[in-house]
Amino acid sequence: MAKKAPRLDANGHRQFGIRDSIAYAAGDLGCNMSFALKGTMALFWTQVMGMGLWYSLLLVIVQVWDAINDPLIGSMIDADKRKYKRNKFLTYIWAGSIGLIVGGACCFIPVPQAPVLAKAIIFVAGYVVWDAFYTVANVPYGSLLSLISNDPADRASLSAWRSIGSMIGNMLPMVILPFLIYNPDKSLNGPMVFVAALVMGVLGFLCFQFMIRNTEIRVDTEVTVSEEQPKFNVISAMGNFLCNRPAVGATLAAMGMFIGMQGATTAVSVVFQIYFKNPEISGIVQLFAMIPIVVFTPLARKMVVKYGKKELSIVGAVASIIGGLCLFIITPNNTGLDLVIYIVCQLVYSLGLGIYSTVSWAMMGDAIDYNEWKTGKREEGTVYSLHSFFRKLAQGVGPAVALVIMNGLGYVNNAVDASGAAYIDVTLLSWDVAVNLRVLVAALFLVSAIMQFIGLALVYNLDKKTLAKMNEELAARRGETIAE
Repeated sequence: MAKKAPRLDANGHRQFGIRDSIAYAAGDLGCNMSFALKGTMALFWTQVMGMGLWYSLLLVIVQVWDAINDPLIGSMIDADKRKYKRNKFLTYIWAGSIGLIVGGACCFIPVPQAPVLAKAIIFVAGYVVWDAFYTVANVPYGSLLSLISNDPADRASLSAWRSIGSMIGNMLPMVILPFLIYNPDKSLNGPMVFVAALVMGVLGFLCFQFMIRNTEIRVDTEVTVSEEQPKFNVISAMGNFLCNRPAVGATLAAMGMFIGMQGATTAVSVVFQIYFKNPEISGIVQLFAMIPIVVFTPLARKMVVKYGKKELSIVGAVASIIGGLCLFIITPNNTGLDLVIYIVCQLVYSLGLGIYSTVSWAMMGDAIDYNEWKTGKREEGTVYSLHSFFRKLAQGVGPAVALVIMNGLGYVNNAVDASGAAYIDVTLLSWDVAVNLRVLVAALFLVSAIMQFIGLALVYNLDKKTLAKMNEELAARRGETIAE
């Protein structure tokens, strides 16, 4: 039986459909298979490797590598004019996915007896290896959204499905790993974390391969405004980014989101260890908080068409602020009611986060188009890589600052095991420390929500009307047909 020919759109490409959305979701699933354990990194390097505040310092230092790594690779992709069999973005993703098989595990080599200097070298080297391959895969992956379709509804669908891929990529490790990586006394099992990182690297590689084989590029990336267009200039591209209000607004909101997701992760994990005294259920509680994302995702496409991305995401930010404020409600002596209150507040906070996260990547796709609209240059790699850099900065600085605050609240101690290696013993932490960390979690989530509101409501300027105007003018320049 002959294979059924695919339906083509007005520009001769395979018509956009569920295949595109599932493939794009698989890409973020692959990213998160590598990225999900980053939340465990602080626990590993403090509780297993005994680095304490040294880890906070090293975490900030490696962000210097991010500062060089992300824009460098992004500009390298933009400046690459070679012709590839399928697409240069997909080629870079393929290369990055191979390195990620072992890249994540390099961050969790369990050698607690090693000297402090050796541990520092292992951490920095492992992080640099992982981050380089992650950037090679993730920057072009994020840029792909603006190339798969130029239709706002299609982009909303891709963004929503990316959220599903991200959610599953976070959800599986979040629920399963706590039952595997903790010892009976609630302490972290270093060797098991290392094994888990290797397995997740392989799973991520398989997800990327599925995405690459099922991605259709529909938007022309060879955009020029004249035959004498100047060569790519990375400094100029960075200047364009800073003048790109949608990119800056979306980036500020993403930084806020990751301060809440990553900055609070260490504190949340310790709160479940010493406040709720049940680290195994931490993943289940966070899974429950993802329900709003699951509920909203199928509605995202229609609601974006009706209300607009910016308008919806502002409503989400307000909901997150309310949830963050309610997290300060704490009952005395950690009654069962306290956990119920925490879960309900997390649910409200996640409702807002779910609304924003399902359209956040589509907003960055629109920001890339905005760069072309205003300057005549797309510069996908640079725009997205700078967005990725600031997002990673929040992911790194957030946990580092949280650890410094946690130290001031009494988290770090100087326990020593039988071999003489230092580590942090959570069983020695007092109840007052546990309560203080519970308040810190609420504060981090509230700051996160406020940053999202500022970025989306006050900086991001592509409302529904402006976005429609931009898409019409860009389509006219390219000689393309906008999908109805």
